[in-house]
Amino acid sequence: MGSPATGGLRALATEAVHAGRDDLARQGLHAVPIDLSTTYPSYDSRGEAARIDAFATDGAEPEGPPVYGRLGNPTVARFETALARLEGTESAVAFASGMAALSAVLLVRNAMGLRHVVAVRPLYGCSDHLLTAGLLGSEVTWVDPAGIADALRPDTGLVLVESPANPTLAELDLRAIAHACGSVPLLADNTFATPVLQRPAEQGARLVLHSATKYLGGHGDVMAGVVACDEEFAGRLRQVRFATGGVLHPLAGYLLLRGLSTLPVRVRAASANAAELARRLAADPRVARVHYPRLGGAMIAFEIHGDPHEVIAAVRLITPAVSLGSVDTLIQHPASISHRIVDAEDRRHSGVSDRLLRLSVGLEDVEDLWRDLDGALGRG
Repeated sequence: MGSPATGGLRALATEAVHAGRDDLARQGLHAVPIDLSTTYPSYDSRGEAARIDAFATDGAEPEGPPVYGRLGNPTVARFETALARLEGTESAVAFASGMAALSAVLLVRNAMGLRHVVAVRPLYGCSDHLLTAGLLGSEVTWVDPAGIADALRPDTGLVLVESPANPTLAELDLRAIAHACGSVPLLADNTFATPVLQRPAEQGARLVLHSATKYLGGHGDVMAGVVACDEEFAGRLRQVRFATGGVLHPLAGYLLLRGLSTLPVRVRAASANAAELARRLAADPRVARVHYPRLGGAMIAFEIHGDPHEVIAAVRLITPAVSLGSVDTLIQHPASISHRIVDAEDRRHSGVSDRLLRLSVGLEDVEDLWRDLDGALGRG
């Protein structure tokens, strides 16, 4: 189902509804079919051998009927097509989780002898841990954005950033960073912004990573990851996915494609709620500092004067839970959960204080959300 980006011929809201579904009417279908097959019959073993040889050579999607679920799935391919169109890239490759997607990128570069990664904190806590612990054999150099060019080495295979960053919502100049990377691929984690607010490929990023579990799915009921990129890199990612088995289940692909159709509406509505809550929090004497991106979005981080654990325990409408991007509002304490695995000194150095709370704002009425936050913050 892979196809080139449309080059802006259709608006993002239109692509969100129609991309990956363009052939349905011709087939007499309206809803996307869910193909649960793990294998597919073929009486042409010579033709199948040729297609598998082609896949082994460059990771190209096999032409013709599907072969085996680990090579690809028609429902998942529809989601990949749609996400590539929304991000403005040639291709996209979906995985069973965001961490599986990032791991595949690192394995691709490691296989080329390019094990060194330059990264900017903060990142999602598990991404930070994967790099710091060297679990895949990578070596990481942590730098400020201004230090990227000087940190590059002959064996640098990747520059990794997240903007807005998890959990502080720090924003980076992706265009300037891409320039500093030179020929080294820039991977930008776009989970928080989504293509509704930001398209990193237009600013020079070669790879765009999503934890699709979050806004792309949007309802807290699917786990997935995806990398939007050019077709050359996509081919290598497909080969790694085939070899390691980190495939996305077809039902998850269906739910993600359905989630994309409402992505612009959800992100804009939740962002309006978040902007209003950020305004009220910034004026509240119980709050020491509010972090809210200039580009907007539905995420807020705020530091309080009181005990953040008491706030977590006191919310009633808002759900105290890890993750983000759902239609309902979630709150969590990064130093205890999402970034607990990061060294405490590294957390503090990157702005993740012990009094920081992260709020993923949903679609509830903003007055109801404020009443819950106000009550949870107490008298200060």
